[in-house]
Amino acid sequence: METDSKSVNLSLAETIYAAVRLIPCGKVATYSQIAALAGNCNLRRYVGNALHKNPSNSLTPCHRVVNAKGFCSGSFAFGGSGIQQQKLEKEGVSFINGHVDMEKHAINADDFEIMRVELSP
Repeated sequence: METDSKSVNLSLAETIYAAVRLIPCGKVATYSQIAALAGNCNLRRYVGNALHKNPSNSLTPCHRVVNAKGFCSGSFAFGGSGIQQQKLEKEGVSFINGHVDMEKHAINADDFEIMRVELSP
């Protein structure tokens, strides 16, 4: 049986969006963590691409995904420079020297496990 690559990619993108929707308000996850929840931690660039193409920012809070050091996306994302940080700050996320205070706001192992279970079929 031949697999349609569009449906496979759509399924992966939907899994990514579902994972992002599980990030609690006031917390952030990294691209690698979302990739791991989607099934492959090496797909962090794919995660970034999928989030950039997010069809519904009101449903999927992509602003809660940052890089491994806690830095926000470039100025092209979220409507301009600083918008992602503003959205996170409105949710109570604090910043130190331009990046998220990851000790306070990164999802922890318990959060990750809850998200993993929620995503399980």
